[in-house]
Amino acid sequence: MSDSAPPADRSAAASDDLLPEDATRADFYALLAALYAGGPGRGLLHAIEHAPALGVPTFIDRDASKVLDLASAWDRLRAASAAMTAEAAEQEYVDLFVGVGRCEVNLHASHWLTGFMMDRPLAKLRATLAALGLQRKADAALVEDHLSALCETMRLLIAGSAGGAPADAATQREFFAAHIEPWIDRCMAAIGTHAIANYYRRVAEFTECFIALERESLVMD
Repeated sequence: MSDSAPPADRSAAASDDLLPEDATRADFYALLAALYAGGPGRGLLHAIEHAPALGVPTFIDRDASKVLDLASAWDRLRAASAAMTAEAAEQEYVDLFVGVGRCEVNLHASHWLTGFMMDRPLAKLRATLAALGLQRKADAALVEDHLSALCETMRLLIAGSAGGAPADAATQREFFAAHIEPWIDRCMAAIGTHAIANYYRRVAEFTECFIALERESLVMD
């Protein structure tokens, strides 16, 4: 979905034996990985615009209000994708997350957890990835604790790959709790309230709603 491949990888293939809910979770993580890796191109914007409304039965055993919030955020993201051009989306991504010398909103876990890049959270994450049999692609442009890379890692843990089976619920829960949950809400709030956020305000809204449901899902499993 993106020209920037996330760093952690076993392979691009996913298991065909997933429960529908887990397949949906993996798909949403893949989408977020693409959206946070770089500005969405025409193909991804078109795919989101024409994607179906979120079907409630996928999450029927979860909190109804959170399901409705996610469905509404998905509809707003679809509408924003219909109105956005690839060029404008790319410029917004650069302005927000790259910048000149300093980005407006940092997408790295270490920044949010310690205030510094390439700090202890990254070392801890790398140890976790090694224990899981995951490693950074040699040509990857993103550091492992970038949000895109973390979303791609969650996708791999949920869906598995040609080189490995899906991780169990406990492993997924531990990775999410250690490396995503402690900082993602603050990051999404920063995006959502930033003056130059337009398209990515909708991306952040969708991310927040998905993470809220994911948090509940992992607790219940």
